[in-house]
Amino acid sequence: MKFSRMMVAFVSVAALVTASSAGDKDPTPDFSQAPKISKLTRVQLVQLLTAELVYVRAPFPMGREGLKLKAGVVSPSGTELQQALAMWGPAAKSGDAARISAVIFKDNYIHVEINGGPIRKSKWYQRISVGGNGGTAPIAPSDENANARGSFVDVYFDKYVPEMTGRDLKGLLRPVLDFESKSVQEAYLETVPPKVKEAILNHQVLVGMNHEMVTYAKGRPPKKVRERDGEAEFEEWIYGDPPQDVEFVRFMADEVVRLEVMKVDGKKLVKTDKEVDVQPVTKVAQEAEPTRPAAAPTLHRPGEETDKNAPEGADRPAPPPPVNSPSPSSGPN
Repeated sequence: MKFSRMMVAFVSVAALVTASSAGDKDPTPDFSQAPKISKLTRVQLVQLLTAELVYVRAPFPMGREGLKLKAGVVSPSGTELQQALAMWGPAAKSGDAARISAVIFKDNYIHVEINGGPIRKSKWYQRISVGGNGGTAPIAPSDENANARGSFVDVYFDKYVPEMTGRDLKGLLRPVLDFESKSVQEAYLETVPPKVKEAILNHQVLVGMNHEMVTYAKGRPPKKVRERDGEAEFEEWIYGDPPQDVEFVRFMADEVVRLEVMKVDGKKLVKTDKEVDVQPVTKVAQEAEPTRPAAAPTLHRPGEETDKNAPEGADRPAPPPPVNSPSPSSGPN
């Protein structure tokens, strides 16, 4: 009898290990037949994820919009995401470490906040006031008007939030959050194309890289030079000193446009042809949309007219009306 119980226990453990190993290779689990999530599971998932340190796989914009994730597809993405980043600034960039600060369950989605979320929350002691003859006053100043620095992602489901494990939820969040990497560099390398990853590991610079990629590949530059080439302004990062090889990495905006290497033997190597075409957004967006340059920051409101004859990416205010034309707001004389 004891032997039979031991065999049953052994088979159960073996089956659990096999299922766990198979889960590593399975795609996103099918929740179509899963029941609605229970209150106990919600509590367990909140305890599991809250305050956990993760690495960012897709850039999060600041502001009240955040990211949306459904069936593995991240939105906004592509040009729309780049415009949000340019307008509001990034709450976290690819490869950054972030802290999960809240997990909130709604009817058909899970709201996951990082770094405090998009809204500044007051501390408990900032809501305490002391009264007297002259009225009441808080014991500590409130910082509700200060800008929040966090963001969030909403994970959507078809009808309701289904029953799931912590591993399932982490798998659903994988397009935007990395729970497995052990270092910032390891997390960042998972967000770049294979050719860029190989170059970074070999400490090489490719034409088409951005500032962040070059920094991961070569480190911070010992010297920086800003110059002009005609009407265009560029920045050059200089690595190395004679009698070693010296590399001159030229940036236009956030892209390497020229790499010049002065060899110890006096030979000069110059590369200007683009070797990689980088779009700093999610993997889904890279596959779904063509690469376009990020829009430059602008003071114009969305929908406000711009000068179509100005250079691409520039802040192009609409031309003033002709002198003889009446103002749209002016009435008849």
